[in-house]
Amino acid sequence: MRVVIAEDLFLLREGIARLLQAHGCVIAAAVGDGPALVQALIRERPDVAIVDVRLPPGFTDEGLRAALEARRQVPGLPVLVLSQYVEQLYARELLADRAGGVGYLLKDRVFTDNQFVDVLHTVAGGGTVMDPEVVATLLVRRSSDAPLARLTERERDVLALMAEGRSNNAIAQRLFVSEKAISKHCTSIFAKLDLPPSESDNRRVLAVLAYLNS
Repeated sequence: MRVVIAEDLFLLREGIARLLQAHGCVIAAAVGDGPALVQALIRERPDVAIVDVRLPPGFTDEGLRAALEARRQVPGLPVLVLSQYVEQLYARELLADRAGGVGYLLKDRVFTDNQFVDVLHTVAGGGTVMDPEVVATLLVRRSSDAPLARLTERERDVLALMAEGRSNNAIAQRLFVSEKAISKHCTSIFAKLDLPPSESDNRRVLAVLAYLNS
């Protein structure tokens, strides 16, 4: 798996690179600012990019904006955002474009190298993985919007767990209900959000996240 890393802190950037190399990954590029990230992603077209939100020169949202620009030029380019912050506007745009694998993890909630590498493989494979705190922040900020207002409290619980990339069986275990009940909730959620049927498993997460940007 070829990886591009964007992190402005040298020690953290090198630490991530060495960790991934120990797990058999190839580091295609490791950069420290937004413009260099765009160039590296377009040039290298990696299997996945690891992107910090706040990069030089502005230390605001350069990482996310660079990832979005690269995905416009290379549709479907998988991106894992790894940050201390939940950046609202560009995060929703990244998650809602339905253009391929996306992940958003908070740095202080990555606890093992295996967990991190598993997430990276999921995103590289076109899946979506969200930290629960990221999901909660996005949902709370959009809670008054019409689509979300249509959902029951239980459906919102299911939606949040779906956005974390959990299967129906995993959601059922978390909520202590049957898998059949979760299937009914999912059907209801998609109906209330006016989302068309699809054969893609990734639709479960991407479609739910897409409405957050509506």
